[in-house]
Amino acid sequence: MFIRQLEYLVTLAREKHFARAAEACHVSQPALSTAIRTLETELGLVVVERGRRFVGFTHDGERVLDWARQTLSALEHMRHDASAAQSQLGGTLRIGAIPTVVPVSTRVLGPCMRQHPGIRFEVHSLSSDAILRQLDEYELDLGLTYLDDRVQAGFNVMPLYTERYILLAPHGAEPRFASGSAHWNELGSLPFGLLTSGMQNRQVINAAFRRENVQPKIVVETDSLLAIYGHVLNAGLFTILPHSVLSVLPQGSDLHACRLSPELTRGIGLIARNRDATAPLVAAIWRHAEHLDLQSQFDALLSSTIG
Repeated sequence: MFIRQLEYLVTLAREKHFARAAEACHVSQPALSTAIRTLETELGLVVVERGRRFVGFTHDGERVLDWARQTLSALEHMRHDASAAQSQLGGTLRIGAIPTVVPVSTRVLGPCMRQHPGIRFEVHSLSSDAILRQLDEYELDLGLTYLDDRVQAGFNVMPLYTERYILLAPHGAEPRFASGSAHWNELGSLPFGLLTSGMQNRQVINAAFRRENVQPKIVVETDSLLAIYGHVLNAGLFTILPHSVLSVLPQGSDLHACRLSPELTRGIGLIARNRDATAPLVAAIWRHAEHLDLQSQFDALLSSTIG
């Protein structure tokens, strides 16, 4: 059995297509198929269901796939540990972050980047469900996501801050919200740009509108925070975002931030698989994150923005 056979298997599970998996592994499709058949012969199991195209994995194949993911993950951690023993950490740390946290992820990763220049960071914008699934399947090393009972079960968890949702209003809206606060039932007539309905951020906002019996006027839906910012800045739309996003908006912009009443909050934290031995790169981020005080930073920024 060779490591590359396990890599082919895991890649096939991700791509769900023989040709795409072969391309991702930089081999020909016949070479990939032959390697997987050789693995099946060695194990005495049918791992992949085949038809005219890729169908899926057999029941036995799912078990083999799980072991392949764990083996490759352990091998990568061994490499990182060897790197740490040479006094300088190196390797790639794969992080999944919910879209509203991606812009502020540098505040979590920045200290580690500065101390360990040999680490390469991959930050993927993913839904909270996708983060949990990819952590379980060893496709991610860390997650930056909402904290709730479902997330915390079976994971190592470090709470980082509580995001407070705010109304972000365009230039000219200041007189209407001069108090710096807005009640949800005042928002029904405003034109909104919001994240798409499949995203948890949007589902939380929708639930708040339902509680106040408000039907929002939604003009634009997008999965891009940058696009939402552009629509508020240039098209006169309103939006609702976590207050942490204020930390990455240009200073001195004409936008107006308001607190929402009743307040809507969500806990944000760092999560990792619960393992007997923590991988060196994960441990490095964890150590730095323990000394962050993001809550004070974001709350102070909100207070100074609203005045």
